[in-house]
Amino acid sequence: MTARTTRSAAGPAGTAAREPQLQQTLTEFLIDEQRKVPNATGSYTALVNDIRLACKRIANIVGKGQLVDIHGKAGSVNVQGEAQAKLDIVADEIFHRTHLRGGTVAAMLSEEHEHVRPVPPEYPRGRYLIAFDPLDGSSNIDINVSVGSIFSVLLDPDPAAEIGPEAFLQPGSRQVCAGYAIYGPTTMLVMTLGHGVHGFTLDREIGEFILTHRDMRIPEEASEFAINASNSRHWEPAVSRYVDECLAGASGPRGRDFNMRWVASLVAEAHRILLRGGVFLYPRDERASARKGKLRLLYEANPIGFLIEQAGGRASTGDSPILDVQPQGIHQRTAFVFGSRAEVERIEAYHRDHNAKRYDAPLFGARGLFRTTAGR
Repeated sequence: MTARTTRSAAGPAGTAAREPQLQQTLTEFLIDEQRKVPNATGSYTALVNDIRLACKRIANIVGKGQLVDIHGKAGSVNVQGEAQAKLDIVADEIFHRTHLRGGTVAAMLSEEHEHVRPVPPEYPRGRYLIAFDPLDGSSNIDINVSVGSIFSVLLDPDPAAEIGPEAFLQPGSRQVCAGYAIYGPTTMLVMTLGHGVHGFTLDREIGEFILTHRDMRIPEEASEFAINASNSRHWEPAVSRYVDECLAGASGPRGRDFNMRWVASLVAEAHRILLRGGVFLYPRDERASARKGKLRLLYEANPIGFLIEQAGGRASTGDSPILDVQPQGIHQRTAFVFGSRAEVERIEAYHRDHNAKRYDAPLFGARGLFRTTAGR
């Protein structure tokens, strides 16, 4: 266990310098949290420490860039039919192997594998289930844009039963831990243990995550929104209405200017919203491939949604809270809207009150900034 020391500048001549200020490490933070729980066994703490280790290992490889031959496409596809990057496979293996022997996990679920992977019988079975997207935004790797890892932790519902997919089919409200690592100019681990959100920055000199963002809260005022505007022709009326109002700026019904963002990395979008506020939309739309949404519920939407709710924001399908959704499959997709509470509630209201599709007669259509929509 290592504590980072920051020395204060010396005062005026003849004044003794103040004592060094000790910054809390993630390990120390976890020990403090464990002491708050009577009869804690340390298994939960060990699990989070393994997550920390996996993220450090992935950060190290991502940070090497073209110095190592693991960039580009792997020539394979995952269970969703998406082309895998070489780093997708490497990051997935790191997460899997880091949690295999510790005795904290009963089974793992990954975006990169079709089936649940129980811990083999030669290793001790733990109390927890972990679902993860090992490298979110991997299409950005080759252009050196921030990527990340997302994780969700659930309790094993029946430690005496054989582990199968049904063990993971729990609503997001039952998560006991969730978070992400973001690999950017600095590496950060942002997580919730169910009572607030905290951010830890990796100090590469000592190899430890340091608590730098305590009790993160999403700003209530929003001046940014994130959506992939190339899909605008497929949007539902509620989404088009919201985006058009934002783009109308100070002269429109919202009475203020908004900026539109899109990074194509869920981790990067969530991190920006946690720090600056705003709203993210990846809605369902009229395409056959997106009528139920595009993001994965168990290892993308639920963990990010848990973080957002713990930070005072709101996470939704567009219609209702994402954490209340009862999963039907381990790779289930969903629409996902999250961010500043008032903005998400506005979008939910538009889905409830302004989402009816009317006859699309151009003569009577109301012209929007992205499309012409009838009767809006």
